[in-house]
Amino acid sequence: MAELQTAVGQMEDVGAAVSIFGSARILPGSPYYAKSLAIASALARAGFAVISGGGPGIMEAASKGAFEAGGQSVGLNIKLPHEISGNAHQTHSLNFHHFSPRKAIFFLYSMAYVVLPGGFGTLDELFEALTLVQTGKLPPAPIILVGREFWSGLVDWIREQLLAQGTIGPNDLDLLVIEDDPARVVARVIAFHHRHPKGALRPPQALACAK
Repeated sequence: MAELQTAVGQMEDVGAAVSIFGSARILPGSPYYAKSLAIASALARAGFAVISGGGPGIMEAASKGAFEAGGQSVGLNIKLPHEISGNAHQTHSLNFHHFSPRKAIFFLYSMAYVVLPGGFGTLDELFEALTLVQTGKLPPAPIILVGREFWSGLVDWIREQLLAQGTIGPNDLDLLVIEDDPARVVARVIAFHHRHPKGALRPPQALACAK
């Protein structure tokens, strides 16, 4: 709770924000690194803050893209065996020892989620975003998977197993979309923001509890 309270204070001047999730293990030469950088840069130029995990890989690309475009680049840093320190491209550096408050900040302050290829941590963030929006604990938000080749098998499994078994509702697959083109990713975020200008920013009840 102390980490959450501190983080809320550090986020007070952050505007409409988009979270970018993805692996720390993807190297700068990867096309996914390039896509993360391009998406973050375009989001920053469109006036959105970019929130990432603050580490290397996809997170570094997101931070760098926003930072170099002159936007707000928020890094939610956590010390892990393969993430010793945060990347250098952050206008707002928040430090966490625990995953729970870190994830809470992602979801309290983001009005859209862009998910690039990643491992267990990325999948955890993706499915928590889906669960919170599905259950109405957060307002509707775009959840955009970048990389059709990487994500299509998972989406097929959700359709063929979860939907077929009735463990999700018929409209739940509409909560996410796969998109490969960075320009179309950003266009989706902008279009949603125009329709929902308040987005999913700062749910009052949660912030009141945090403070």
